[in-house]
Amino acid sequence: MYQATTKSILVTVEPQYLPERSSEETSSFFWAYTIEISNQGEEPVQIVSRRWVIVDAIGREEIVEGMGVVGEQPLLAPGQSFEYTSGVPLSTSTGIMSGTYQVEAQDGHSFDIEIPTFSLDNPHLKPTLN
Repeated sequence: MYQATTKSILVTVEPQYLPERSSEETSSFFWAYTIEISNQGEEPVQIVSRRWVIVDAIGREEIVEGMGVVGEQPLLAPGQSFEYTSGVPLSTSTGIMSGTYQVEAQDGHSFDIEIPTFSLDNPHLKPTLN
């Protein structure tokens, strides 16, 4: 589990490798990740947009930006959480993801909250020694 807190907003990520959707023969690897966004502050906030940076094992970088999360722009009152699961394919057996959510506070000001950097690892691969 990976966690980051920005301005009383806690983001927790739990990645999971999906071998049933992956194939070493075709260099197609897939992970699901579950994210929980918790408002531990005293003001309501709304998730407006997201920005992901996805890097595979050979350093190829992909930027993914869009409105909301999984088609929603959840409004989180103090003490509320929002959880969703999404997925990511890679052409390498490992990688990393990081990013930010743009959040709007009740008074209208916007700020970014950190999505913790997390590792996409294939637990079925044997480590190699050089």
